[in-house]
Amino acid sequence: MNILVLALIAAAATGAFFVVQERVRQRRSKGVADDEITSSTGIGRQTPDGLPIYTEYKLSQMQWLIAFAGAGLVFSIVGYLFYHNVIAAVLCFAAGALYPKFRREVLLLRRRTELSLQFKQALYSISSSLAAGRSVENSFHEVIQDLQLLYPDANTDLIREFRIIRSRLENGEPIEQALLDLSQRAGIEDITNFAEVFAACKRTGGDLVEVVRRTSNLIGEKMDVKQEIAVMVAQKKFESKIIMIAPVGFLAFLNMSSPDYMQPMYQGIGLVVSTIVLAGLAACSAWIMKIMDIRV
Repeated sequence: MNILVLALIAAAATGAFFVVQERVRQRRSKGVADDEITSSTGIGRQTPDGLPIYTEYKLSQMQWLIAFAGAGLVFSIVGYLFYHNVIAAVLCFAAGALYPKFRREVLLLRRRTELSLQFKQALYSISSSLAAGRSVENSFHEVIQDLQLLYPDANTDLIREFRIIRSRLENGEPIEQALLDLSQRAGIEDITNFAEVFAACKRTGGDLVEVVRRTSNLIGEKMDVKQEIAVMVAQKKFESKIIMIAPVGFLAFLNMSSPDYMQPMYQGIGLVVSTIVLAGLAACSAWIMKIMDIRV
């Protein structure tokens, strides 16, 4: 029976792979723009100029398949433990198609958080350059070298963005316009506020050094608060995962050690009780994730 379950799961995973392949082929045959088809790294959509948009994230084919297959395998194991039924296990495997959406949100949040952290470091560098007497344009040129010391990867999001800003400056475009474009594509409050204040200072002749210094300090304090909250809830997140895994592990132990004792659970009213318990675990898991999602 276990071998049959594994075979069905493998068949479902293979079928899902070909479904994804066919979906991508159909999209391309319909003339979908290349910027809507993600690369193997699963980046977000791009503007007509080829600039990344940080408010969206699309999983690549492989990322979607891995997320679906991994979640489906876990769900099918849980379903089989609760029902001892191959059909229930296959249905639970199909429920893994809901997980890629959650995975996409996690990766999007991670990318935006990293972009905010990189922007904070960039503001510290720009503030130091302006305080040392460099011009605004030279300060934005120097920040690329400073960021490369912190982030050796040349494909780091903000390094790439500052290279774009540098190219725009070399082509005669106003720096405030380049920053406003970045803020629109990033959709991050800190970057938007800085770009708007920076543009206002450029128009009115305000103190850019003080603006950049205060903005960097405010963003730094905000990031410190976020990190403190993350440290405070890290242990609780781990404990919540253990709490959610414990019932499944206990059920697996009873099935292996006392299968006769667990037999009433898989017939008659026992199936109803199993369904209620499984739904309760899913609701508790969603509730815990919502509680732990603390935004600043």
